[in-house]
Amino acid sequence: MLNRRHIRIKVLQAFYAFSQSNNDNLVSGEKELMHSMKKIYDLYIYLIQIYIPLKRIANIKIEEAKRSFLEKDKHVFNKSFVSNIIIKSLESSTELNKIASDLKINWEGVEENELVKKLFKSIYTSPSFQDILNTDSTDFDDHKSQLINLFKEEICNFELLHHFFDEKSIYWQDDLDHVSSMVIKTLKSIDDDLNFKVMPLWKEDEKEFALNLFRQAILNKSTNDGILKKYSKNWESERLAKMDSLLMNLAITEAKEFSSIPLKVTLNEYIEISKYYSTPKSNSFINGILDKIFEDFKKDGKLKKVGRGLIG
Repeated sequence: MLNRRHIRIKVLQAFYAFSQSNNDNLVSGEKELMHSMKKIYDLYIYLIQIYIPLKRIANIKIEEAKRSFLEKDKHVFNKSFVSNIIIKSLESSTELNKIASDLKINWEGVEENELVKKLFKSIYTSPSFQDILNTDSTDFDDHKSQLINLFKEEICNFELLHHFFDEKSIYWQDDLDHVSSMVIKTLKSIDDDLNFKVMPLWKEDEKEFALNLFRQAILNKSTNDGILKKYSKNWESERLAKMDSLLMNLAITEAKEFSSIPLKVTLNEYIEISKYYSTPKSNSFINGILDKIFEDFKKDGKLKKVGRGLIG
């Protein structure tokens, strides 16, 4: 579920927090990194279940409409949404239910229930929800595409949902877009037999990549700081912002310690990350400094890459 870009960002955040603290306990820093990444999975489980409480609210509205004598309530009888077979698949998933139970993640609290009510009210009049209500299709692909459209167009963009997750965990502020894409990917993976797999947080080698990158960056920070000081001496000292320094520390660590990752990939990744996590002009600055460092590393034989074309 976590891709390399997201892992690098999580390592950067943990590296920043570690460098700002007075704690030099590497094991403690590694535990905090693992905790921040595992919290992403909690967010994923929250979001993949969102249709279940929405269906519960829809059923309540249907029952209320049955007891109403008002003409305007007759349209609420439509059961297209609550009959959606993809939602039934999510409800009946033994794997999803077990994971949610183990992690104690559900939408059953008072705050959660109020949020789902507001979400239902918001999406009810939306074109994507009305498309569901106005169709009699029992086609599997129609049901799937309707839920995906609803998620993309309405649920992902519901501002109160963003506020809820921001307040629920400080770790989720930058994760919602990535996790939303994983929810969509999961929905797309549901087959005609209504089977699907809940995505794992990571492959084992990705976990090792995260830990090794963080660990080696901490252990080699003094050495890497010396390298950066040498190559940035022609720049104003204030130009080397804290985040720029940490980003380049990670890039140098990755270039030296991970023999299977192409140098160009490392360079491009940290330039891209700098566009979101540092100053507006940081990407060109980082590009210039790292390019010089990597060129000299190559000349001096300091880079050991396995495979053709990885040094670049």
